[in-house]
Amino acid sequence: MRRFWIGFALVALLVAGGLSYFASPDPDGLDTVALNGCTETDAGLQGTCIAQHATEHHTSASPLADYSVFGGHGTVGPAGIIGVLVVLVLAGGLFRLLRRRAPRG
Repeated sequence: MRRFWIGFALVALLVAGGLSYFASPDPDGLDTVALNGCTETDAGLQGTCIAQHATEHHTSASPLADYSVFGGHGTVGPAGIIGVLVVLVLAGGLFRLLRRRAPRG
């Protein structure tokens, strides 16, 4: 069973670190719909759209904002690996916590 989990973790890290470079930098459907009716200028959004009064998110200055490490260009791979490691550690810890508390019968 240990080999399975090690293999699973390695494949997850490989996918996160390698395939994340192929992700599209273009806005997704939600961004496109929210910006529909506006044009972006140096002064901000001009026109009438849903996103016209949007502000930056509170965590926009965090180390992994915009799917990169500290906003660095070309760091989506390391950001993906860090994300996978965080999820694996949190899920593993939660699994162990819940498994120990389960009643034995």
